[in-house]
Amino acid sequence: MAATTLRLTAALLMATALAGAAAAGDYKAPRNGFGQPDFSGTWTNASVTQLERPAQFKDLVISEAQARALEQGYARMRSSDARDTDPNAPAPKAGQDVGGYNAFWIDPGTRVGEIAGERRSSWIVEPADGKLPYSAEGRKKFMAEVTKIQTNFDGPEARQVAERCLMGFGSTAGPPMMNVLYNNTYQIQQAKDHVVIVVEMNHDARIIRLTDKTRPPSHVRLWMGDSVGHWEGDTLVVETTHFNPGEQLRPGIPTTFFVSKDAKVTERFTRISDTQIRYEFTVDDPSVYTQPWRGEMPLNTAKGPVYEYACHEGNYALPGILGGARQAEREGKTPEKVDVGE
Repeated sequence: MAATTLRLTAALLMATALAGAAAAGDYKAPRNGFGQPDFSGTWTNASVTQLERPAQFKDLVISEAQARALEQGYARMRSSDARDTDPNAPAPKAGQDVGGYNAFWIDPGTRVGEIAGERRSSWIVEPADGKLPYSAEGRKKFMAEVTKIQTNFDGPEARQVAERCLMGFGSTAGPPMMNVLYNNTYQIQQAKDHVVIVVEMNHDARIIRLTDKTRPPSHVRLWMGDSVGHWEGDTLVVETTHFNPGEQLRPGIPTTFFVSKDAKVTERFTRISDTQIRYEFTVDDPSVYTQPWRGEMPLNTAKGPVYEYACHEGNYALPGILGGARQAEREGKTPEKVDVGE
């Protein structure tokens, strides 16, 4: 009896999965006034899943039990960070790291990423191990950029672009667009000849040209690169080149990675249901990686609107960093290094 029940349950699960896959394949995206597949609206990539695969997972697709265990672990960590501050605690010792006061502003997501019914352990799907395929020379370039922000406190120009409020950290605007600790929301706006992706993190707005294919001269390097798109059926395909050298290092939590100024990033946006866009990306960067690497990520519907991210109005960190470095120099010390590990 038990064996029969198990077989019936397995058959039902398989039927459900196949039905979900068929539904995703048969889905026809709604059209906008220009006859294009309609991506307009507010979307989010907030998730427990990250770019690279954690060591405890060998496969891209994980079970529901594995996904729930991962989510519960993150929930416990968040709960610990959100504990009330003890009003009777003594003042910290001079020079002691006081830590964060709470974690209410962090909004990384609570669920494992799921695409067409598959729970994903990483966004990277190629290479098969879910890891960034750095070459020896590429890792050297990556570490050189990390060393710069760990050791150079001479002025604001030497600091990372996110600290200067020029772009969001962790490649939120991309491409490729990554999820980070908070502000993982995107508003997509469409016109006949352009698509604009407004990023909640910072003030980034990436303009994708659909008809003008002219690339800028090679010496013109843009924040978020130069993006040109075209339609392949219901899929928006975007190729981006001409990256600015200032955004080669993409420092985020927990993943920091490197995309050189000469990389080409190809993205594919396909609406696979009323509530989800399948976002695919390939990074082709032979000076850094041994092979092109590819990822897939769900963009899920989110409640709007997207509010202004007023970075400069509260940006006390940058003068604090530089002021701390000057104080360390006056005391004959080396400014504290920042850990932005891989």
